[in-house]
Amino acid sequence: MKSFKADYVFPVYADPIKNGIVTVDDAGKIISVTDSNSPPQGAKHIETLSGIICPGFVNTHCHTELSHLKDKIKTGGGLVSFIKDTQAFRNSDRQLVDEAIEKADQEMYDNGIVAVGDISNTNHSIAVKAKSKLYYHTFVETFGFLPQNAEDVFNKAVALMAEFKPQSVSITPHAPYSVSKELFKLIRKHSENGQNLISIHNQECEDENKFYRYKLGGFLDLYDHFGIDISYFKPQARNSVQSIIPLLTNKQDVLLVHNTCTNLKDIYFIKRFDRKVSFCFCPNANVYIEGKMPKIELFVDQGFNLTLGTDSLASNDKLCIMSEIRAIQKKFPALSLTRLLEWGTINGARFLGIDDEKGSLNAGKTPGLNLITGLDGLKLTPESKVRKLI
Repeated sequence: MKSFKADYVFPVYADPIKNGIVTVDDAGKIISVTDSNSPPQGAKHIETLSGIICPGFVNTHCHTELSHLKDKIKTGGGLVSFIKDTQAFRNSDRQLVDEAIEKADQEMYDNGIVAVGDISNTNHSIAVKAKSKLYYHTFVETFGFLPQNAEDVFNKAVALMAEFKPQSVSITPHAPYSVSKELFKLIRKHSENGQNLISIHNQECEDENKFYRYKLGGFLDLYDHFGIDISYFKPQARNSVQSIIPLLTNKQDVLLVHNTCTNLKDIYFIKRFDRKVSFCFCPNANVYIEGKMPKIELFVDQGFNLTLGTDSLASNDKLCIMSEIRAIQKKFPALSLTRLLEWGTINGARFLGIDDEKGSLNAGKTPGLNLITGLDGLKLTPESKVRKLI
């Protein structure tokens, strides 16, 4: 057994414990969480640490196969420019791609991440995931805005999904502006039986809403750039998420990612539908691409499961959930660290369906242990760091 004592222990399933003690076995399984007045029986040595102990982090949105694009794409250019640059740079030497994926996997491990929801368009990450110390669920992402291509795109996704098995894997739409109604319907039919988690990029920029409402904005240039004829598409007179929610299954959990330009009307619209929706925030990537964050305060206490992600190294300088928490707390200081740690741990584990093992310090779980230092009371500071304990 190993026992760790810290200024506070955040078990997540209960209130923070001042001068808490966490005891684990050699496999990292939680034996007990107590306070200093009730030290664990049989503990020969208790390691005393300064800071907060919390469970390992869950990163619900990443693109490890884009890791080789770090520092390749300029910041603040907007989503349309980012998509163009990503497509221009992503086809690189396979060895460089593989090495970058492996390095990204290690970086997440070192930053206390224990589980990842990872977007894949290729089979490049299979080998790294197979030997990783992290839990991965892979979202095989579909692109196809032309109705006539829907069946072919879907069949290719099914084939790629088969390559990932027996790893945890599902088929998902990329975004409202890149998936036709016909392709959405094929994914919905596939999702009616069995398990098929969904993760969709949602409202990353105002141009997405402009396109759906009026068929105007920067996406017209994007389709022209890629030679896609969208003459068939008719404006929907409402925002993108309102247009696609009816196309989603109510049999599967759905993660709406980014939500940079989601407003209160969109949130209320989603609440009217019988859909299992969670939201994921990737604030550092939103600032990198669009220069702004979502209006996170709108989502609080609305009854939705809120999670955190890092996005890719194409749009972020690190893969670190604590960096995302720090960015949110700086912008929204009223949000407590207790709440933000829930978003970065148990809420992500719930969405991925692994909360029986990860996300909180319940006895019997193997969630990993992180130590957060450099705090001002229970507030993060620019000096705050995370260290993986186990």
